[in-house]
Amino acid sequence: MLNYKHLRYFWIVAKTGSIARAAEQLHLTPQSISGQLSEFEERLGVALFRPSGRNRELTEAGRSILQHAETIFSLGDELLHVLHNQQSKKSRPFRVGIADSVSKSVAYRLVEPVFQLDVKIRLVCREGRLSSLLSELAIQRLDMIIADRPMQANLNVRGYSHLLGQSGLTVFGTRSLLEDLSGSFPKSLDDAPFLLPGEDVAIRPKLIQWFESKGLHPLIVGEFDDSALMKAFAQAGAGLFVAPTAIATHICEQYKVAEVGRIESVVEQLFAITTERQHTHPAILAISRAAREDVFSGIEQSI
Repeated sequence: MLNYKHLRYFWIVAKTGSIARAAEQLHLTPQSISGQLSEFEERLGVALFRPSGRNRELTEAGRSILQHAETIFSLGDELLHVLHNQQSKKSRPFRVGIADSVSKSVAYRLVEPVFQLDVKIRLVCREGRLSSLLSELAIQRLDMIIADRPMQANLNVRGYSHLLGQSGLTVFGTRSLLEDLSGSFPKSLDDAPFLLPGEDVAIRPKLIQWFESKGLHPLIVGEFDDSALMKAFAQAGAGLFVAPTAIATHICEQYKVAEVGRIESVVEQLFAITTERQHTHPAILAISRAAREDVFSGIEQSI
């Protein structure tokens, strides 16, 4: 069977005249495009391009296949045009991925302004590990990812990390737990039951390092990748936990906990990862504005 993904890659390379320009348009690496083309030529049993300086020139077989590809994708464009006209009176989809290591309270406050836009937006939220979300972003199934770390530079995904904001940490606990603590903060954390962020959470190693630097040995009673689940256990009195200082008031109100103390030297950062260097989608602009003017307003942003 014909691999239409390979056919599309071939078509775009033929239209742009080079793998580099096609890779930029597809938000993929040149190496990935080159590998897909090689697989396509091997499957067809013919060479589609020949070298021509820095560009690529179509072979006779390539020109023939290009004519058919033009017809196929022209029909595809007509189909999308019909669907677009049908959907124009409906809401515009915005697909955002939330890394499971990101506080759900912060994610909500960042994304909620999307519903206040003049344009109608149909919000689609996906939650999961950052690696899985990046795979979705690479094939354009997501418009944006909110994560607690930037995208790694060695991934074969064309994307850009934009700092949304940063905040120090605050330690929280139920009032009954606070009554059992002895001494002043941070010494009061010694031997105190503590809920630790999971291994996928960016602040975990920084928090552990901070404990070691202060000579503290809290009793780790649980580890959680999901911040909402961790707060649910904390609300039940299972242990102390940390969350961004930027939402301290909200945390206290929602989970009926109180502040134990603040750790300003351990900073949690949030990033928006997109395939665009500059924000253009109205929902992404709204999220960036919410980070700047609401969630992280009044918090020192220098790195």
